[in-house]
Amino acid sequence: MSQRTYNDLWAGAQEELRCLLKEEQRIESFQRLATLYVRYLQMFRQLEQAHHHVVHPQKRRVILVILESVIGRVLELKNEMVEKEFSEFHYMNDVLHDLKLTPAELEIPIPHYFIGECSKEVQNRTLMLKKLFKLVEITESPDVEDDLSKEDNDLIPIVPLASKKKTDEESSYIERSRAEMESAVICIQKNWRGFTQRRKVKMARDGELVFLGMALDPTYLVPRPGEVTAQANKVSTLQKKKSHEEDFQEAIMSVTTQLRDVEGPEIRENIKDQIRQWFIECRDGEGTFPDYPEEEDGGSALLFAERNPQEVAETIAYMKDDVNKNKPKGKEEKTGKQAKGDDIEETREEDTRLKMLPSAFLSDLEEGHKVFVDVWQNRSETTNLSQKHEVGLVMEEKTEVIDAEIRLQVDEEMRKELSDLKLLVDKDKGGKKKGGKKKKGGKGKGKGKGKGEIKETDLTPDRTLESLCQELVEQGLMKQAKDVRLQDYLGDYYYRGTKLRHDMEPMPSWSGVRQVIALYGILPLGSKVVHAKAPLIKAILLAGPDGVGKRMLVHAMCRETGATLFDLSPMNIAGKYPGKSGLNMMLHIVFKVARQMQPSVIWVGEAEKMFNKKPPQEENQNDPNRLRDIFPKFLKLIRGESRVLIVGATSDPLSAEMKPLGKVFSKIIVIPRPDYGSRYVLWRELIKKHRGVVTDALDISFLAKITEGYSQGHIVMVIQSILTKQRIREQAKRPLTAAEFVDPFDSFDTLYKDEETIKKWYTKTPLGKKRAKGTAGRGGGKGKKGK
Repeated sequence: MSQRTYNDLWAGAQEELRCLLKEEQRIESFQRLATLYVRYLQMFRQLEQAHHHVVHPQKRRVILVILESVIGRVLELKNEMVEKEFSEFHYMNDVLHDLKLTPAELEIPIPHYFIGECSKEVQNRTLMLKKLFKLVEITESPDVEDDLSKEDNDLIPIVPLASKKKTDEESSYIERSRAEMESAVICIQKNWRGFTQRRKVKMARDGELVFLGMALDPTYLVPRPGEVTAQANKVSTLQKKKSHEEDFQEAIMSVTTQLRDVEGPEIRENIKDQIRQWFIECRDGEGTFPDYPEEEDGGSALLFAERNPQEVAETIAYMKDDVNKNKPKGKEEKTGKQAKGDDIEETREEDTRLKMLPSAFLSDLEEGHKVFVDVWQNRSETTNLSQKHEVGLVMEEKTEVIDAEIRLQVDEEMRKELSDLKLLVDKDKGGKKKGGKKKKGGKGKGKGKGKGEIKETDLTPDRTLESLCQELVEQGLMKQAKDVRLQDYLGDYYYRGTKLRHDMEPMPSWSGVRQVIALYGILPLGSKVVHAKAPLIKAILLAGPDGVGKRMLVHAMCRETGATLFDLSPMNIAGKYPGKSGLNMMLHIVFKVARQMQPSVIWVGEAEKMFNKKPPQEENQNDPNRLRDIFPKFLKLIRGESRVLIVGATSDPLSAEMKPLGKVFSKIIVIPRPDYGSRYVLWRELIKKHRGVVTDALDISFLAKITEGYSQGHIVMVIQSILTKQRIREQAKRPLTAAEFVDPFDSFDTLYKDEETIKKWYTKTPLGKKRAKGTAGRGGGKGKKGK
């Protein structure tokens, strides 16, 4: 599509944003909250498409600011929904029906810029890790070859010794084995000659069909014109974005140099003249020189912002007028009855609204929408069909930046000049100056207190990042993520969830699991701005039976965000870094590298072993709960600026103590066995992925029905065992049938018991207790409202 199409898509998203900013003031029920969440999600999808395809560098920056704010608002609304419903999963069939959307519209899009537009520093780190992983593989493989060669050498002197002790029976046995070997060779030759001859006959037959015009020549089997055009447009768009971005950066450098060298001295003198005039006016009006505003308060920009020098005296008088400063304008005009009536009206409005948590992104959304309206909405681009940068906008933006830089320098000079004037003219009023210094010191002291912050001692100050990474790779604590995407986690939407929820809490669908993983893991890890402002999630626990794809979801998080993967599973760290000091050093290195290589995911498999009530005797030697006490301390080091996420997994949560487990993992996500819809999608897509052909002879619905209670891992193992190379070749003559996939399931156990156990355990989690308490407090009919 053309650039005009994506510009219109952006404009449509901005119009929707304008409507949503008004709707933010009227959230009266959970139904309206859910509707707002879905609408923000649709706008998120539109802005992501526009940002990915627009080539104008300045537009892409504006779109990115709004896109990240929308992502953050989506996460805030999700947090609000969890707080109101006490559940991580929500069923919004009625909202989808009202908005005329399909369940596919609830899928969380993964922004392309998470991976495609990472900085050079991140790219260099990725290359460094790839080299380290290859180096470890190379160093490990020769050891195996050496061991094999040693074994072969040890066998050499044994062979002649055994040959000397041959008996007549052994020699006859060797002659018989040689005869059998010759017959086997003849059999192999016959089969191979038959195969080559059949292949030649097939090639001759195909050539004859092509000659007769009954088949298409393979040389003409090229992609369709539409596919070729789409691929060419994609490559062209990427090249344009890259070239336009390079031109834009060059323009920024040239404009900045021009403003700083040519117009900088004039700007400096104008600012000094304004400040000196302010000195004189204050001296004439008040009889003394004023106190210069501090840098943290804004400096001279606080006084001269959007004001002429003639308005300075009025501004100072207004600031020193205590009546105007403390008394709101127009408040005295209202009578007591009017004020009381206004208070009653405001109270009624508050009663009809839900109590929402303060948002960190609404102000950014309003500012981004204002920029769009003021700069881009009615801007004519008839002379910029190539969608390159506009120099005028670069001049406006950099003028403000250069002005701010020069103003900081001028403030330092004028503070010194003001102090010299006070020493010369106002010597009798030195106490005021002294008091001003005291105020400054007190302010800085209060600001520097880091309340609640934990100071960490660097145990490896002299080591480089590469050496630390190499140590972790060699110890097996840093691993390479597999190439899987979140969309590869196949599963369908649970269409009966809204209806079943009136009576009980249904198990989540795999579509819902994908959404939660994207919201809690991928989106915060992929964006610095979102992670810094959105509700902070430090650790997630994935609870579910074996084979439901917990490990796959972790690798998908790393693949979608380019995150570094660490493995702190109890069995993986067994015997490594022994002792308390060694354990402290291990966690220090892991968390230090994770923060420097962010985004990072720290995987803790079999997390229940960390908090085992009674560890099994056979596992005592591995000390599985050695992280129990020290791990929460390092968890406090994860803050908004550190894109580090801890992901744990457990298939036996009942063996762990709930209290310490809940303190470490703030989010607990239950992953059930696949339902009928998810099993249907699994069978169909996995058979195609393994080169199987789905025909009318293969009843997918039957397979989905009879495999109820089995996991995704069971289905994958059965498909791999049936679809061998030989069976794939025979599909043309003998199509696949459902009966072939039934018998292997006899060797597997169902997950009914494990799932029921985990479902009961979840009711004892902090969120499960809140939901049980909230449902009981609301009552039957009232609790169903808005679901």
